[in-house]
Formats: sequence, C-alpha cells, structure tokens
Amino acid sequence: MSKKLANWPLHLMILPSLILVLIFCYGPMMGIVIAFQKFIPTKGFTGSKWVGLDNFRYVISLPDTILVLKNTVFIALMKIITGLIVPLTVALLINEVLHKFSKRSIQTLIYLPHFLSWTILGGVLIDILSPSVGIVNSLIKAIGFQPIYFLGNNHWFPYVLVITNVWKEFGFSTILYLAALTSISPVLYEAAVMDGANRIRQTWHITLPGMRPIIILLATLSLASVLNAGFDQVFVLYNPQVYESGDIIDTYVYRMGLLSAQFGPATAIGLFNSIVSFILISVSYILAYRFAKYRIF
Repeated sequence: MSKKLANWPLHLMILPSLILVLIFCYGPMMGIVIAFQKFIPTKGFTGSKWVGLDNFRYVISLPDTILVLKNTVFIALMKIITGLIVPLTVALLINEVLHKFSKRSIQTLIYLPHFLSWTILGGVLIDILSPSVGIVNSLIKAIGFQPIYFLGNNHWFPYVLVITNVWKEFGFSTILYLAALTSISPVLYEAAVMDGANRIRQTWHITLPGMRPIIILLATLSLASVLNAGFDQVFVLYNPQVYESGDIIDTYVYRMGLLSAQFGPATAIGLFNSIVSFILISVSYILAYRFAKYRIF
C-alpha cells in the first residue's frame, strides 16, 4: 500500500470539520453582495437593486462610524498591550515559585477562567460590579467613597472591558511563556550565579532574551486583532448608556443589521472590517516569519 493510501483514515477524520467550515465559514461569504445592494429579504440576492458603493458612502457619512472605529481600536490595543505584559510578568513570577504543588495550583487557578464563556462570566461580573450590592462597590463605600456604576459609566466601561478580559485570558498566554522558560538551559543560570548576578540580572540577561522568540511571535500575531475588540464580552456587558465609549464595530453591525434591518450598510461595515483584518493577519504572519521564523505550514 502506498504512503498516500495509508494516510486516508487521517484525511477522513478531518472531513466532518472540513464540511462544517465550508458550510458555516465559506458558504455565508456569498452574502458579501449585500454590501453592494439595497437588499430586500423577500427579493433575495437576484431581485434586490444594485447600488454599487452607496452603502459604503452612507456608512462613512454616519457620525457614529468614526466613534465606533475609535472605540474598537482603543479597546483592542489596550487588550493587546495588557495581554502581552500581564502574562509575561505572571510567568516570570510563577517561575520563581520553588514548591511544585503551589506552582501547579496557581497555574490551574489562573487558567480556569479561560474555559468559561462570557455568558457565564458576564452574569458574575454584573453582580460583582453592581452599584448597590456588588462586592467592589461595597468595599468602595466601606472606605468612604461613593459607589461607581462601572457598567454604566462611559469613563470606566472601556477599562472594565480590558481588565476583565485580562482576568479571563491571561492564564492561557502565561502557560505559553512558562513553556518557553523550560527551553532555557539551567547552565546559563549557574554561570550567572558564579559571576555574582542576582535574580533581577539573571532575568534581564538570560530569561527575557531566551523568551524573545515567543514574545515576538505573540506580539506580531496579536496585530491581527486590532479591529477585534471582542463581540461576546461587549455584547454581554454593554448597554445604551455606554454606547459612546463601548460600542465597537461588531456590536454596531449587529444593531444596524439585525435590529434596524439595514442589511446593506451593516454588510458594508462588516466587509470593510474583514478586509482590514485580512491585511493585518497577512502582515502579522510576515512579521512573525521574519522575526521569529514562524510558519503555518
């Protein structure tokens, strides 16, 4: 039996996933034509009037479009920056823990929120941040300050999104950094100790340079998320009071398309977002290959 025929069971295993991808990811791409039509559901793709770039012009003329774009970029960049710094710092701190049971317990605790959906965590956060009965505001009132409506205040809401996102996701990146730490030779640390280097100098001159490839890789790949501020999280936590600071492209498309039935403009925004994201993904993979020798095949 040839090698190609011997591997047919493995190819057969991915067939169900491939079919699902074709149906749910590539099939809906036919709907891109809605961005260039005055789409009427009862008439379908073929019966709706073709309007060219009118939907794009209409979207650009809306005063909320620029605000939504600014919110998306700001929240996404804040998530990217904190999503790189916090896990790296925590990984370095965990690496200093000598007791194996304590180290594994900490890893498990910080990794656990990653497996919970925003639907569950959203309900928990709404209770925790409640201005009347939430534990956070109870502590704020206990020290003599007025309670803060974190989920209804345009100043605080973006930072709530960033902080809660870090809390949920930093455990996953921490595991990656800890794995990178295992590849650093202990001999380097022994030589540094012989030369009189303390823990800070060892971290600066050995640990961080040894982790440089994974740091560069995660930083470059995160560029693709500049226009992805997290629909699930924002949708669960936001409300009309914080549209000014918390409305992002994905939620804007949802409200415009599904709630207001403006299918053409909503699809135009989504298409613009997809094109920019595709460009950013391409750039990030090019940079990842150039600086970290990362390839997807």
